[in-house]
Amino acid sequence: MKTHLRPALAAISAIFCIYRASADDKPDRWLLDSIPGHWEYVSQFTQKLPSDDDWWKTFGDADLDSLISMAQRGNYDVGAAVARIEMAKKSLDAARSSYFPTIDLSAGWVKGQNSGATSKTVVNSSAYDYFSLGASAQWEIDLFGKITQNVKAGKAAYNASRAEYDGVMVSLAANVAKAYITLRTYQRELEVAKSHLAEQEKVLAIVQARFKAGIGDKLEVSQSKNVVATTKASIPTLESMIESAINSLGLLTATYPSEIHQWLSVPIAPMRIIYGADLGVPADLLRRRPDIRQAEAQLAGYAAQVGVAKKDFLPTLTLNGSIGTQAHDAGNLFGRHSMYWEIQPTLSWTLFDGLARNYRTAEARAQLEAAVYNYNYTVMNAVIDVDNATTTYKSSIRTYELMEDAVEASRESLDLSVELYKKGLSPFSNVVDAQISYLENQDSRIEARRNALNAVVALYQALGGGWE
Repeated sequence: MKTHLRPALAAISAIFCIYRASADDKPDRWLLDSIPGHWEYVSQFTQKLPSDDDWWKTFGDADLDSLISMAQRGNYDVGAAVARIEMAKKSLDAARSSYFPTIDLSAGWVKGQNSGATSKTVVNSSAYDYFSLGASAQWEIDLFGKITQNVKAGKAAYNASRAEYDGVMVSLAANVAKAYITLRTYQRELEVAKSHLAEQEKVLAIVQARFKAGIGDKLEVSQSKNVVATTKASIPTLESMIESAINSLGLLTATYPSEIHQWLSVPIAPMRIIYGADLGVPADLLRRRPDIRQAEAQLAGYAAQVGVAKKDFLPTLTLNGSIGTQAHDAGNLFGRHSMYWEIQPTLSWTLFDGLARNYRTAEARAQLEAAVYNYNYTVMNAVIDVDNATTTYKSSIRTYELMEDAVEASRESLDLSVELYKKGLSPFSNVVDAQISYLENQDSRIEARRNALNAVVALYQALGGGWE
C-alpha cells in the first residue's frame, strides 16, 4: 500500500510547492492600496456597546436612561441582529467542522440469493444471510488550505454580523434619544402655549374693560380675541404630537404606549445642553464605527472567497476507510475471521469543467472589487457624517445662545407695549405684535434647544457611540 501511495504523494508535494510560490494566492494582490495597511485600533478609542456605553447620561435625564435600557432589552431590530450573529456563529462552526473526519456507524442483517445463470455455464444459485456491524470514515485533508479559506470566510461573516449588531445598538440609542427629545420639546411648547394663553386672556380682559369704559374701541377687542383664539388653536395639535412621540418611544422600546403613557405624560425640567463637546476627533475614532468595521469584515470575507475559488483548481486528497465484522451467526460477529477493513486514499483532480471554475474565480474577484469600493465609500461617508455633525453642533449651540437674547428682548418689548397701552401712549396693535413675537421667539428657542440636543446625539452617532 505504501508503494502505491508514494507517486501520488510526490505529485501532491510538487503541486503544493508550485502553488505556495504563486503570488496570485495572496488576497493583498487584489486589495493593493485600496484599504489601510493596518487594522489595529488604538486601545483608548475602543468601541463601546450601548450595554456598556453611557454617552446619553451626559444629559442627566433618568427617564432617558430608563428608556434606552428598555430598548436594549426588548427592541425587535436588536433581537433580529442577535439572531443573525447566532446564525453566523453556527455557520462558522460548520466550516470549522470540515477539519475533522466524518464517521458513520452501521449495523444490519442481509438475506438474499445470488443467481447461478449470469454466466455461460449455469450453476446452482446460492443463498446467503448474515449479520454486519461496522464503521466508515471519510476525511478531506486540508493539504492546500481550502478548508482554511472557508473558515476565514465564515469568520469574516461572523465579524460582520457582530459589527452590524453594534450598529443597530448605536442607532437604537440615538433614535430613542431623538424621540425622547422630541417628546419633551412638544411638552415644553405646550406649557409655553398654555402660559401665553393665560397672559393673553388677561390682556383681553383689560381691553374689554377699557372698551366698556369707553376708552378703547371694538377693533382692539377683536384683535385681542384673535390672538387668544390662535394660541388656543395650537394646543390640540401639540397634544396630538405628544401622543405620537410617546407612540414612537413605545415602538422603539417594544412597549405598548398605554404602558408608558402615564409615566411620560408628566413634563419635567428641560434637558441640559452639552457645551464644549470635544471636537478634536482622532481619525482612529472613525475606524471603530460599526459600519466601517462591517465593511472591513465583508471585505475580508470576499478576499477569502477569492482564495476558495482559486483552490478549486487544485487536487483534493480524501482518505476513506471502513472497518467492521460480518458473520452468518450473530454470535460469530466478533470472531477471529469475521473482521474486514479497507483504507482508500483518493487524489481527485478536475481537469476540465467547461471553465466553471474560471467563472467562479472571476465572480469572486468582482465581488472583492465591489467590496473595496463599498469600503472606500463607507469611510468617506463616515468622514462626511462627522464633519456635518460637528458643523451642525457648533451652529446649533450658537443659534440657541442667540435665541436666548431674542426671547429676553421680545419679553421686554411685550411688557413695555402693555404698559404704554394702559397709559394710552401706544396703540393696541403694538401689543398684538409683541405678543405674537414673544410666543414665536419662545417656540423658536425651544426648537433651538431641541436642535442643539439632537446635534449632540448626531455627533455621538456619527462617531459610533461614546468614547474614552
